[in-house]
Amino acid sequence: MIHPIETRYGRREVKDIFDEENKLQKILEVEAALARAHAKVGNIPQKSADIISKKVEDRVVTVARVKEIEAEINHDLMAAVKALSEKCAGEAGKYVHLGATSNDIQDTALALQLREFIDLLDDDLVRLKNVLAMQCNKHKKTVCVGRTHAQHATPTTYGLKFAVWLCEIQRHIDRIEECKKRILVGQMTGAVGTQAALGKKAIKIQELMMNDLDIGSVLVSNQVIQRDRHAEFIIDLALIAETLNKICTEIRNLQRTEIDEVAEGFGKKQVGSSTMPHKRNPIIAERVCGLSRIVKSNAFAQMDNIALWHERDLTNSAPERIIIPEACILTDYILNLTTDVLENLVFNHEGIERNLAMSGGKIMAESVMMTLVEKGMGRQDAHELVRRCAMESYKGKPFDKVLIENKEVRKHLSADEIIAALDPKNYIGTAVEQVENVLRKIK
Repeated sequence: MIHPIETRYGRREVKDIFDEENKLQKILEVEAALARAHAKVGNIPQKSADIISKKVEDRVVTVARVKEIEAEINHDLMAAVKALSEKCAGEAGKYVHLGATSNDIQDTALALQLREFIDLLDDDLVRLKNVLAMQCNKHKKTVCVGRTHAQHATPTTYGLKFAVWLCEIQRHIDRIEECKKRILVGQMTGAVGTQAALGKKAIKIQELMMNDLDIGSVLVSNQVIQRDRHAEFIIDLALIAETLNKICTEIRNLQRTEIDEVAEGFGKKQVGSSTMPHKRNPIIAERVCGLSRIVKSNAFAQMDNIALWHERDLTNSAPERIIIPEACILTDYILNLTTDVLENLVFNHEGIERNLAMSGGKIMAESVMMTLVEKGMGRQDAHELVRRCAMESYKGKPFDKVLIENKEVRKHLSADEIIAALDPKNYIGTAVEQVENVLRKIK
């Protein structure tokens, strides 16, 4: 075992989709669909197609036997073809792989694997969406400090934070749904894409095959399904991973000792450090952020697989054996980790209130400015007046006292109005309404 995916990262059900046994089975299912299509157009006996299909269904071809043959002939796909052919009695074996080239089978089989994965990915995204919706609703009125440039800005709500993430996850769901029609496709076009070896009924054979396999069909291709399709899909996974990176980066920041507003759930026996017994580190969020980099790097590599020489070369083959399983397994893994973190997020309401008060009211400067405008002062004049008061407050005098003692401010505002303008809970705008609107529209 060398790759950590084998022992440390990823869910078993996703790894099973991309393991050697399932990959081989999908290749054989495509071969069986090809035989059935040939039989339907009258190219081969129906009995032969039935035998080939039955052998595939019964899983009589083993990975071990394919590897034995590959060691002799140095061609993995042809090894699978030979292994299936030798299991088919009578003349049936000679009809295996009739008219096909390797990538007709491999690329179509990959679409079958990706369909299985996307079913799980859809479930992952919906689960995360539901957790975010729950947190939106629960915390739509939880007022907290908003930060820009890592500095206290004006108040916001945790519900609004979650709503932003919820909408982003919905966009990923939409992207994956849109991508399906381009990535879940197969081909049967033969060498260089002319279908010459398939005969006069080649177009019908491709149509029958893909209908049989319940996937889309390329309109035109050369010897491989064009890699812009796969690049789009891996880029979509990278976008998902970067959203998870963003969410978990925010959680890590908010768990800083100096901020201490939210934290990952921490098990009763969990160990935070091998030497510092007090530590409670955001290790899950950190793992998500770290592994997101791998998914992103896979997207860059997959982009390079688009430009193949002429009708095909093999430069995409070796990278994709790594890129596609790795990107899928890790994206699923960090999606589930992020969902677990968000579902079990611990809120420190005392820390939230402490941070709201930390600036001594200066985060409410915009609120005071807008209250002055409502009372008739020009916007630019109000901005300059409140700015001067804020700068004076930085010297150590409480902001509320600076405002109350300022003659120009008091011409427009009473002490009670100033105090009201300095209350964070009075200055969250339409945050609650926006969250409720998001929850209505994203069901």
